[in-house]
Amino acid sequence: MSRVPLRQALSDVPAYVPGARVPVGAAAYKLSSNENPFPPLPSVLMAISDAAADVNRYPDMYATELVGAIAESLGVAPETVVTGCGSVAVLGHVLTAVCEPGDEVVLPWRSFEAYPIAITLAGAVGVPVPVGVDGRLDLQAMAAAITPRTKVVLVCTPNNPTGPAVRADELATFLAAVPGDVLVVLDEAYVEFVRDPLAVDGLAVFADRSNVVLLRTFSKAYGLAGLRVGYAVARPRLAAGIRMASTPFGVSHVGQLAALASLRATRELMARVDQIVVERTQMLTGLRKQGWTIPDSEANFVWLALGDQASAFAERAGRSGVLVRPFAGDGVRVSVGEPEATELLLEVTADWLAR
Repeated sequence: MSRVPLRQALSDVPAYVPGARVPVGAAAYKLSSNENPFPPLPSVLMAISDAAADVNRYPDMYATELVGAIAESLGVAPETVVTGCGSVAVLGHVLTAVCEPGDEVVLPWRSFEAYPIAITLAGAVGVPVPVGVDGRLDLQAMAAAITPRTKVVLVCTPNNPTGPAVRADELATFLAAVPGDVLVVLDEAYVEFVRDPLAVDGLAVFADRSNVVLLRTFSKAYGLAGLRVGYAVARPRLAAGIRMASTPFGVSHVGQLAALASLRATRELMARVDQIVVERTQMLTGLRKQGWTIPDSEANFVWLALGDQASAFAERAGRSGVLVRPFAGDGVRVSVGEPEATELLLEVTADWLAR
């Protein structure tokens, strides 16, 4: 019997491994998916409830009201904003809009797990550049990896899963070395958690550089991971191309109204972000007191460079009631959650060092 062939590229697509979920009936803290530990605000829940009454209708295809609100909050023109089903989907649309088959995309590694998937599905070729032992992007090496075939460079700041944010001076040096026809994507999924005064200001860079696109999301700081709302900020011509490559009706009506309600409640939500940052400091301080060498995280997670012991540590932590995210052969990412979760994690890490 003959079979319909699949694209050859699919055989090269790595599997996306989601963070472990708490088994039904089990008692555990889920620190495996970089989720916001706070539940939605009452005002956001009300918006979700109201929106549910209209799910028999298609949403606004271009999320016009949401795009306008995002643009106003950032101080950019509405025509520069493109929404999508989470920033990972928007990244796919960006790559589809600019990459021809065989074009190269330079990326840091290890970095966001979806990058190689999105690159391969776009028909492009990934050029991974190792992240430094301190968890920081090696922008000098990334600039050196650019060739005449390079179409896009991905810069994750703060870097997922290692945590450090790119600093303004190092990005300026990097951008000076990047040809003007190479697109630089600043993935700022965790930008609201950044407290490093030397960290890059993505909006300022976007205003200054026509070949820079920003990616942001409502999944992390705004706590809407389950509704999948992300967006890009790009020059109008690029934004129009990204919009053309986007999935029609990509952001649900529920997602749009929840994101709008979240923008209206930004002050309350950023107060929650401040609490997460405080807890991040507690986690980092506790781990370093135990003797762990931890990169400076500017996100809502920390990185344990456990190498080949990553999976074993994750298994042990899970048995103790803390679900973390192992990256086999590299390390373990631990999301910042409730204070009680931090306490339990520190018990696990202390026991691991003492064994």
